[in-house]
Amino acid sequence: MPQQTPLYQQHLMAKAKMVDFAGWEMPIHYGSQLEEHHQVRRDAGMFDVSHMVVLDLTGPAITDFLRRLLANDVARLNASPGRALYSCMLNERGGVIDDLIVYFMHDNGYRMVLNAATRDKDLAWIAQQATAFEVSIRERDDLAMIAVQGPNARDKTAKALGEALAPAIALKPFFAVKSAMMCGDELFVARTGYTGEDGFEIMLPAARAGDAWTALLAAGVAPIGLGARDTLRLEAGMNLYGQDMDEDTSPLEAGLAWTVAFEPAERDFIGRAALDAQRKTGPARKLVGLMLDGRGVLRAHQKVVSTAGEGETTSGSFSPTLGQAIALARVPASAGQTCEVEIRGKRLPARIVKYPFVRHGQPCITYTQTL
Repeated sequence: MPQQTPLYQQHLMAKAKMVDFAGWEMPIHYGSQLEEHHQVRRDAGMFDVSHMVVLDLTGPAITDFLRRLLANDVARLNASPGRALYSCMLNERGGVIDDLIVYFMHDNGYRMVLNAATRDKDLAWIAQQATAFEVSIRERDDLAMIAVQGPNARDKTAKALGEALAPAIALKPFFAVKSAMMCGDELFVARTGYTGEDGFEIMLPAARAGDAWTALLAAGVAPIGLGARDTLRLEAGMNLYGQDMDEDTSPLEAGLAWTVAFEPAERDFIGRAALDAQRKTGPARKLVGLMLDGRGVLRAHQKVVSTAGEGETTSGSFSPTLGQAIALARVPASAGQTCEVEIRGKRLPARIVKYPFVRHGQPCITYTQTL
């Protein structure tokens, strides 16, 4: 049986269409995926992301452990409480086990947020690597998590949560803060998200999630399902684990070289040797954006044909903001500006473009903006 988040009853009350996602019963939409997409781009929407895995990591060797475990370097956080870092966790071959966000906490520990679909293998891998370090790892399954996203997200969240959100109002992007909320319960608010819009990701006690959700509804924040979350993140050019990257794909092949800290050279993170070798030769593949010329539907796992060889779409959909089909695709590193995508036995012309496709609600790409 799929698990249910603390907000399950709120989804049923909102007449959500529920689906099994990574072993969780989650809302795919509340009536119209298209309207929900536009709601986030134009106003404010909220997502139940309580299925994600939250870990608190502490101990005298915790920084050394994370500098070994992650491709990005937590030393970049400069011991600044609340500062966040996006990173991949790699295997020895340089493949991506998962992508995640890690926060330096106010009590000198760290908080890590992992994907729900990779929970079991992530926890097993982290526990295996931790045996050589003096660290403590606690899964925070007592917490719920609500993401509020959109151009009006911060104002409406402040209206809904009042004084509880006051310490978070001045947060810079990729920072978080702890705050007290009703009855002394703790709120952890991060200025992060997965939509390409501004907003917050809020972690709070599961018992308080329903109250926060109701307050956000009253402030005019609409509930948004996983369907719109996927089209929003695709327009924003954000990777989805298991599609745009996996254990056989390195960050260099997934457009995530910027998340790898190669300096200092003496930091021996897991997968470094494989990435160093790939840097010397250059990755054979690259992740690009595609825009279809004309009508058609782009989906994952469609063949891409270029003059440099074949590739494959990794994510694809209709872009509600642009009004046309877009995709992410892995193609030969020397692929040029044009290609064809095989759709239902026919090859349709497409352009290879830089992503993201949409930033802060506005199209930021045209057919002439090519790699």
